[in-house]
Parts: sequence; C-alpha cells; structure tokens
Amino acid sequence: MDLIVLIGTGAVGKMTVGQELMKITDFRLFHNHMMIEPVLEIFGKFDGALVSKLREDVFDAFLKTDYQGMIFTYMWAFDMKEDWDYIANVAKRFEDTGGTVYYVELVADREVRRERNKTENRLRNKASKRDLTISDARLIREEMKYRTVSLDGEIPFPNYIKIDNTNLEPDVVAAMIKEHFSLPDRRDTELFNRIKLEEVREDELEQMLKMQIESFMPFYEKYHDEGSPAIESIERVRARAAQPWRKYYFIVKDGARVGAINIADRSEEGGEKVYYISPIFILPQFQNLGIGKIAMQLAMFIRPDAQVWRLDTIAQEPANCHFYESCGFVRTGDEHVINERMSLVDYEKRV
Repeated sequence: MDLIVLIGTGAVGKMTVGQELMKITDFRLFHNHMMIEPVLEIFGKFDGALVSKLREDVFDAFLKTDYQGMIFTYMWAFDMKEDWDYIANVAKRFEDTGGTVYYVELVADREVRRERNKTENRLRNKASKRDLTISDARLIREEMKYRTVSLDGEIPFPNYIKIDNTNLEPDVVAAMIKEHFSLPDRRDTELFNRIKLEEVREDELEQMLKMQIESFMPFYEKYHDEGSPAIESIERVRARAAQPWRKYYFIVKDGARVGAINIADRSEEGGEKVYYISPIFILPQFQNLGIGKIAMQLAMFIRPDAQVWRLDTIAQEPANCHFYESCGFVRTGDEHVINERMSLVDYEKRV
C-alpha cells in the first residue's frame, strides 16, 4: 500500500490539499488533527502518547484495506531527530507491504497562512483552532521554536516534491501532486476493482472463440490476413489451450465476459522468464473503456515471475500501437510483412 506524506508548517494547507487529492485518487485522508481533536475533547488536554497510540491503531486497520493508499499530514520539525525517526517508522510500515512512499512539502508566506488559519474549513475540522487569538499566536510560536521548512537538498527521498502554494488553490496543488507522481485516477482504481481474469475451461473454448471472431473480424475484413484470429478454427484453439505452457483467461467486468487473453510461457531453460501474449481482445461494444489496460495489468499479476513480456500487433493500426506503448511496451526489431496491406511489429516490456 502506498503513502503520501503531506508535510508543512501550520496552516499551510495540508488538510485542504489532502481533501482535494482524495477526490481525484484512491487515497484516503488521515490528517494530523483527526486523532488530536477527540483526545482534547474527551480529556480536556493534549496527551501525546494517547494520540500516537490512536494513530498506530488507524495505521494497523488501514493497512488491511484495499485502498491504493493513505494521505497522512504532519508538521515535521526538521531540526528534531524524533520527527525524522517517526516519519521513517511510518514510511517503513507502508514500504513493508511493497508500497511506495511519496513526500510532498508545502510552503507558503506567513501572512497567507495566518489568513488560512481562520478559514471555515479549517475551523470546522479543527476545534482547537477556533480561539483565533490563541491559534494565531501558537502558529507563530511553532515556526519560531522549530524549523518546519526543509533546507535545500535536506530531504533525501527520491519521491519528493516541494510546492510553494502561496498563490495556488488546493485543487490545483492536488492535481500537481497527482501528475508529478503519476498517481492512478480514482476512476481507474474503481474500474480496476470491477475487472478480473477467469481461466477458460475446455467446455468454454467455443464461446471464447465466438468472442474472438467478433473482435478480430473488422481487422480481417480490412487486411485479409490468413493468420488472423478471426478465422482461427476451434481445433487450433483447443490445441493451443491443451499446451501446458499456455492458458486462456476470460476478461470479466461486473460479472460479464467482455474479452479474453492468452498467456504463453516462452522461457528457455537457464534464460530469462519470458511470457508472450497472443491474442488479447475486447468485444467491440466494450472497447475504449480502459478495460484492456487493466486486463494487461492483471495478466502481469498472474505471472509475477516474469522478466520480459512480448507480443506483436498490426503496424498499420496506430491505436493498437499506442495502447501497448501506454502499457509500458516498447517497439523492438523490424516489421514483419504479412501481405501488401499489413505488417506486424514486435513489442517488449521488461519488468
């Protein structure tokens, strides 16, 4: 599971940016005051040990969910070793799941932050800030007592960005973060959770072939390729399915079979682990909805030992080439001429 650590001094906009980022990604927001305010409300005073315990409980529970990740806001005192150690500990919990940690530091002018300290959204979510006189004095005291803005080059992490959001709206900053780290769109994640691969049984091969013919027939009518999947016989499909190094999978969306993919192990003994995809198709009525890209990702999850993925496609179909390139494949070698209308081009993806 991934983690976005949103850091910055008081009233810089961490929570508000986090709220906007949550709208456009599958990350959930856990802002710093979500544990502080209940403790203050119940006990009438701040209890750092209890706040830390509650945070740990939230981390434990959240790491068991299916979300892409968490947005955690924190005012990091860079001159305090304890804060470096704390962030390192939180980051490790997410990295231990195989996730990536992203660090976003927000900075803004003091007078802008003092105005943000009085905004309706801030006061609604943080009751302890509603005494504006005290809150304003505390904001200034904190930045005088601690160094809450990093020095140039001080943060060593590769996934780090510093944004001066003095004159930027929160939704703009959220979009910048999403684009900088290439975070998946929330709609993509929702679609991902609705798609799965199901192995094709022997008695389902005829159904799969009918879908294959429907999907590839427009290409056959255009190029008259005698090796086209659109004119493949059921005998050939059965023979391919019977090979122990090959498997067919239906691509299923919301319980409906919308396409299929065949994965073949082309590895040679002692060499790289190579898998070949041929064919992959989506029924015409379900094309251009992002299903194919997710199916490719799922195929790679099925074969986590893969070092190289290979496939070929029609060179005269720019949309096909663009699709595979968007999935991380790169073109290799020369075109293979099939007839006067059509050539095939090889693609490869190393993982």
